Amino acid sequence: MLKLRVPISALVLSCCYFAYLVEARVTAPSEVNALIAVKSKLVDPMKHLANWEKGDPCTSNWTGVLCNGTVGTDGYLHVYEIQLLNMNLSGSIAPAVAQLSRLQILDFMWNELTGSIPKEIGSIASLRLLLLNGNKLSGSLPDELGYLSKLNRLQVDENQISGPIPKSFASLSSAKHLHLNNNTISGQIPAELSNIATLLHLLLDNNKLAGYLPQEFSLLPVLRILQLDNNNFNGEIPASYGEFPNLAKLSIRNCSLEGSIPDLSQIPNLRFLDLSHNQLSGPIPSNKLSANMTTVDLSNNLLDGSIPASFSDLPSLQRLSLENNSLTGSVPVNIWQNMTFISRKMLIDLQKNSFSNVVGDLNPPENVTLRLGGNPVCSKGNTTNISRFCGNESGDDGTPGNSANSTSCPPQSCPTDNFFEYVPSSPVECFCASPLRIGYRLKSPSFSYFPPYEYPFEVYLTRSLNLELYQLHIDSYAWEGPRMRMYLKLFPEVNVSRTFNEIEVQRIKGIFTSWDFPGDDLYGPYELLNFTLLGPYKTMIFPNQKVNISKGILVAIVLSSIACVTAISAMITFLVTRRKTRYQPSLSRKNLSSKVSMKLEGMKAFTFREMAVATDNFNRSTQVGQGGYGKVYKGNLYDNTVVAVKRAEEGSLQGQKEFLTEIKMLSRLHHRNLVSLVGYCNEEGEQMLVYEFMPNGTLRDWLSGKTKEYLNFSMRLRIALGSAKGILYLHTEAHPPVFHRDIKASNILLDSKLTAKVADFGLSRLAPVLDDEGTVPHHVSTIVKGTPGYLDPEYFLTHKLTDKSDVYSLGVVFLELLTGMQPISHGKNIVREVNMAHRAGMMFSIIDSRMGSYPSECVERFVALALLCCYDNPEKRPSMLDVVRELESILKMMPDADAILSEMASVYSGKSLPSSSSHASMDPYISSSVSGSDLISGVVPTVTPR
Repeated sequence: MLKLRVPISALVLSCCYFAYLVEARVTAPSEVNALIAVKSKLVDPMKHLANWEKGDPCTSNWTGVLCNGTVGTDGYLHVYEIQLLNMNLSGSIAPAVAQLSRLQILDFMWNELTGSIPKEIGSIASLRLLLLNGNKLSGSLPDELGYLSKLNRLQVDENQISGPIPKSFASLSSAKHLHLNNNTISGQIPAELSNIATLLHLLLDNNKLAGYLPQEFSLLPVLRILQLDNNNFNGEIPASYGEFPNLAKLSIRNCSLEGSIPDLSQIPNLRFLDLSHNQLSGPIPSNKLSANMTTVDLSNNLLDGSIPASFSDLPSLQRLSLENNSLTGSVPVNIWQNMTFISRKMLIDLQKNSFSNVVGDLNPPENVTLRLGGNPVCSKGNTTNISRFCGNESGDDGTPGNSANSTSCPPQSCPTDNFFEYVPSSPVECFCASPLRIGYRLKSPSFSYFPPYEYPFEVYLTRSLNLELYQLHIDSYAWEGPRMRMYLKLFPEVNVSRTFNEIEVQRIKGIFTSWDFPGDDLYGPYELLNFTLLGPYKTMIFPNQKVNISKGILVAIVLSSIACVTAISAMITFLVTRRKTRYQPSLSRKNLSSKVSMKLEGMKAFTFREMAVATDNFNRSTQVGQGGYGKVYKGNLYDNTVVAVKRAEEGSLQGQKEFLTEIKMLSRLHHRNLVSLVGYCNEEGEQMLVYEFMPNGTLRDWLSGKTKEYLNFSMRLRIALGSAKGILYLHTEAHPPVFHRDIKASNILLDSKLTAKVADFGLSRLAPVLDDEGTVPHHVSTIVKGTPGYLDPEYFLTHKLTDKSDVYSLGVVFLELLTGMQPISHGKNIVREVNMAHRAGMMFSIIDSRMGSYPSECVERFVALALLCCYDNPEKRPSMLDVVRELESILKMMPDADAILSEMASVYSGKSLPSSSSHASMDPYISSSVSGSDLISGVVPTVTPR
């Protein structure tokens, strides 16, 4: 037998040679280089793209790279899709992406990319979907994007893009969806966009657009949704907007529009109309709107006249909001009399108008919420039947408490530790399977209340996915402004398998990521927030394509692979035997956490799995904030409790003892005006704190205008009082007392009723206790920590932290409430600025105009209190008890004090502040029954902040 002796060097050369031949027959070299260039500009902390640059993109399953399985006429495979949805990527988009000349889908949704959108993308003539929403991209929209004649969908919403909308976008001749909302785009909307004959959805809300509304938009033949909310236009709504041939939703909320409401009765399929928070005047058009109408919101305008009789013939109506106008006449009860209410509710809000009487029997069914407060008909007090509609009760917002599977199934039969669960609607009792978890959001639905449409939506979705109805479970949903987020679970077919196979998972994901759902005017555009693979799906790797390779090439691949393995193994063995390895593995994040079990009485210890499920695997779309400690996520627990999960970054992990100490401290703090700790997680190398969720965000958001709605003076006064009560509890009722040390507007959170709750005790310190001589020091000596602008000058200089340090910080928050200013802005200090204005008699010139009218004497006392809290000498600052007393005294001076006190009485326990200055008997749940304080004499000391 002939024996061949092949040296290692020859094998290596053979390996390289054959690899080159194979690569030359697979992915085009220019596209390989482009992908490598794209990766070089990305930061990938989760190592999702670790397999890039290994092997060939189209045959080695590079993450997110999808290719056509057919070799082109040039002899190469080509990249058709880049799918990098929600991979925690940062960095920027490389201009080299334009070298992917056959690309049809470019998807970077829900990452943290920065920089501008490369103009070179405009040269990818084949591009159909450009999906960049949910990043931090800035700069302007490139004119070159208008060259994409095949582009179907452009999504750049929820970024930081500025500048105008390019007129070149009129050349997007195939575009159906332009989603540019939630940016800072400015300037005039180009009338040329009316040339896009294919346009279905135009979303431009939450920008800084100005100028007039293009009347030419009514020429768009198939436009279904026009959403322009929260911009600053001039002039009127064009009369031509009544001529849209196919419009289903028109939303131009809070846009500074004037003039009259055009006649919209000729729009045959209109379902949703929101023109609220403008300056529209005149009567409401009397012509009958479309019978499909679900929502009519004309609130907060200058409308007069009466309610049109045509409103009584809208059989699908869910919400009629006419509050805060100048409407007169009678309240017609026939609005609801001719309707049937089957799993449907109606809200009729007529508050703050001039309705003087009711025509007919005022006895709406339970499904109808009627609000009449602030009308003359309520002040007459003629019947109890009317007075029950004159309060401020809230209607149902459509947020469900989705019921879990009601079947009683044995828990031990379903391996829940591996993400299995019982299928809620299974035709087979107690069928256990592992679902696909999907975050999904309707971006502009044409309804206000979801339950009547829940079943039709399930039918629509399962038909689109080619699944049985029982395979879909809507785990939860919630409104986010005009959008509705939902979390879906898709289960495999019963009696077939307890998991989906890879082909089926790939098929389902492909439908979502390719936007292959049929259009529906009722549900509007949607977006995929996440497609979470947990449990048995976590390790799935989808093949990008099937490549037809000749037998000869296949043999060459096998031979070259054997040669490469042999050569490389020989070299590694040789090198290893010649050197000693001195390697000490670095501590992983998991090593940082002790395996000692932590159990605290009354405090829930969550598992890492529970936190992953609650936050959809810490999906970026669920992130609601970020601080020095780490990121904060909105989570849904197994019982549908909504929570905020604060997850420590690796660099901020504490030792277990310190972490346990902090939890013990937080577990002792229970007050209406403190954010409650629900539980914690300390496993898998993770440290997490789980708090109650505050749906209205931070006080700083409201003062900065991020919410698009404003707080009036009464609301601000209540927030100030609530914050002070929370801090008073920390100082006087906690055992031992606590100094917060980081009071600021962004650490005051607001719940669904705008009740203030103090949060973030990460820098808090326990107050001093008895020393060896039996005395209590008045301060804690500590390294100065906190936020510039809120820091007590005395604490900054001496490092002595006292309760008066918190009083100073809260005084700065009071000044923010009064002025809307930030503590430090363009080198100016808010304490100094307010003090100078006050001494010059110009205080009212810097009061925040957004809080509307206010009693001047109340504002004067609030200003005096705020400045006294910010006095340089801590001994001259009021105690927190004095602050609370003075705020309650100011509140009692308000014209609507009775209504405010009545509402607050439902929040607090009704107990009074003690008349004594002693804090020992102080009850934290205090009411407004205290008499006025003489704390403020009208003379405010000069404050000289450093």
